[in-house]
Amino acid sequence: MRHRVAVLALDGVIPFELGIPQRIFGRARRPDPTGDDEPLYDIVTCSVRPPGPVRTDADFDIVVEHGPEALAAADTVVVPASYELGPVYDEGRLTDELAAAFAFIRPGTRMVAICTGGYALAAGGYLDGRPATTHWASADHFQRLFPQVRVDPDVLFIDDGDVLTSAGVAAGIDLCLHIVRRDHGTAVANDVARRTVVPPHRDGGQAQYIQRPVPEPRSATTTGARAWALGRLEQPILLRDLAQRESMSVRTFTRRFREEVGVSPGQWLTQQRVERARQLLESSDLSIDQVARDAGFGTATSLRQHVQAALGVSPTVYRRTFRSEVAGR
Repeated sequence: MRHRVAVLALDGVIPFELGIPQRIFGRARRPDPTGDDEPLYDIVTCSVRPPGPVRTDADFDIVVEHGPEALAAADTVVVPASYELGPVYDEGRLTDELAAAFAFIRPGTRMVAICTGGYALAAGGYLDGRPATTHWASADHFQRLFPQVRVDPDVLFIDDGDVLTSAGVAAGIDLCLHIVRRDHGTAVANDVARRTVVPPHRDGGQAQYIQRPVPEPRSATTTGARAWALGRLEQPILLRDLAQRESMSVRTFTRRFREEVGVSPGQWLTQQRVERARQLLESSDLSIDQVARDAGFGTATSLRQHVQAALGVSPTVYRRTFRSEVAGR
């Protein structure tokens, strides 16, 4: 059976973010030689009330055809951002309607929040003791309201297994693409990204989008160094090599890099090498040792450590999961 996704539209929902799950999950398809590609997800939109109109933050309402009982059949529940969360935002507690709606959700259902939709998950107790993120402008308020949540304001999204949260607005696209990649592999996620005309993976986190009080005027960037590094990930790359590509000191380059990308050069290189390793594990028959060398990790031990830290499974398990799925298509 297809994976069932229920999108919960609350009053004050932001239409852009409400449409992200349908757009991303709805484009994920299992390739078929006849050209009749099979959808991998069923997506429904529901309300906390019986079917009917739901207010948005725009100058129009939407009509939702499913009530909260649709949540009972969901494998994944997505809560997009809303500007009318009321006591959820002000006091950190669920409304009676939202509590009743959440009661339909089966234990073990994957919970996903886009932007300030995380307030609803936190108020429902889904984020207790867990890492989470939200829009950078709301991060301080979110942390004060829910001190039991470990808030990270710098990342685009956080995957904590069965609970995932994203930063603001377009970060919901990043998160949904990540879920497709996690469920069905890089090839399917990349195909969705191409169809949607968005990058399959954005560098860094949301720290790069936070407005600085006094931006430093500059003309030089780290773009060329990043492009150079991507062309030689299998080789040793030192920080001073990257800095020299842009004719900067190591200190200046490191500061610029973090401002532009949101993470350190070392973290970025590790992310890119993990992505290279994923592609090789999915699409090639190379040995684990060769994947480690071609991805720039050098040894199988280093590859296993980084893949386990980033993906939660070993390279062998990751390959078995996605190569088996490809073989069964």
